[in-house]
Amino acid sequence: MLVGAGASGRMETLYLLVETEVGRLDEVLNRLKSVPGVTEVQAVTGPFDLIVKVEAPHINVALDTVVHRIRKIAGIKSTETLVTVATG
Repeated sequence: MLVGAGASGRMETLYLLVETEVGRLDEVLNRLKSVPGVTEVQAVTGPFDLIVKVEAPHINVALDTVVHRIRKIAGIKSTETLVTVATG
């Protein structure tokens, strides 16, 4: 596992849109908060129930968090991953 920021000196960031199963929003939100690399979780309106901010020293670490930790949480119905490409 990589430690610290990537070669650019900054953390990689992605956002994950999460749809939860009916009645499981609070449970999923609380579990997401305990996942290493998850820096923010907010309930939102619209077709998705939560937006999750994931930060890691390398994009592969962030994506690994999504695939091997977050998507395995019981109560998650679907996800959509948005990788940031520029910061301002």
